[in-house]
Amino acid sequence: MTQKLNNIKELIKRGSSTAKGGFRNEDDVVKKFNNWKKDKDAQDWLKIMDYDLDKIEKVEAIKITGSHKTDVQVKIKIYLKDVIAAENISVKLVSNPTGFNQIDKRWVDKYVELWKMPKNIVESLKLFTGEIRPDKKKLKDSRRMFFDEMDSRAKKDIIEFFESNKFLVIADILKGRDKLSASWMLIYIKPENLWTLLPMSVIINFYGNGEVRITDKGSIKIGRITMQRKGGDNGRPTANMLQFKINPAEIVNQIKK
Repeated sequence: MTQKLNNIKELIKRGSSTAKGGFRNEDDVVKKFNNWKKDKDAQDWLKIMDYDLDKIEKVEAIKITGSHKTDVQVKIKIYLKDVIAAENISVKLVSNPTGFNQIDKRWVDKYVELWKMPKNIVESLKLFTGEIRPDKKKLKDSRRMFFDEMDSRAKKDIIEFFESNKFLVIADILKGRDKLSASWMLIYIKPENLWTLLPMSVIINFYGNGEVRITDKGSIKIGRITMQRKGGDNGRPTANMLQFKINPAEIVNQIKK
């Protein structure tokens, strides 16, 4: 474990730097890539992706919209080659280094389509989000059930399901599985003006590291990922969606330990 952690720390060190001038959003990331010949950050990002700057003929970046894990796609053309490489980047902008960033939210039935969940797991998740109203009395919230309020069998089954399917779940909510699945994550911590670019495989391994457990607040932790009811939305039905959250700064902070 120590060797693995040291390898992650070394990757983070190599893939991190203070931003030159900073950036506010995905549009700025696109501009930086499209201005790569003059932009030091973009040059560093291309080198981390293992491109030789002297061999690059053209770089074209675009912002991706819609329900994809990729926020910015970068196409790189190499001199004397007909093939154009495409790099898909998930961009996480961090204003509060101790805060959390939503990485996925959907109705429970949409996750059923992805992960083929059995009926008892679906029922537990819908009780947790409030799609199914509980008939149990003396709950913390009469509209829903927290996992620590469910019976021992339901708790055991939910933990076993996510433990057995942990890396499938984590890959889907972080990387995605469509043609615009993300191969990189670019984390920008605004207060520190620090960016970190890492392969998605490293992100998945880091945030997936750890057991599946019920938290003190009655939600679920899958490694370093929190699964909870979306909530909010002024009481609209969308409050009953399921969401997953991470602290993107957590992996960057490994180099400080």
